[in-house]
Amino acid sequence: MPLSEQQKRDFRTRGHALKPVVTIGSTGLSDAVIRELDLSLEHHELMKIRISGAGRDERGNLISAVCTACGAETVQAIGNIALVYRKAKDR
Repeated sequence: MPLSEQQKRDFRTRGHALKPVVTIGSTGLSDAVIRELDLSLEHHELMKIRISGAGRDERGNLISAVCTACGAETVQAIGNIALVYRKAKDR
């Protein structure tokens, strides 16, 4: 489900006040991190992820891998913070 520009704008506005829920460290994307991301997205739908210890290209690859693994959409990525969205399955 690709997000429209209007949806992305609304999510960026809502996400501005959010704090990062999950941090991906220098060890990268493990199964435990993916499980935590999946649970957090189910609960929050819109969340910030902090990616530390990675270069620009590696951060982009990690964000893509997160979205692929969790079925989420990237709303915005600035520096080491990514804002992602996935509609909750229970709602």
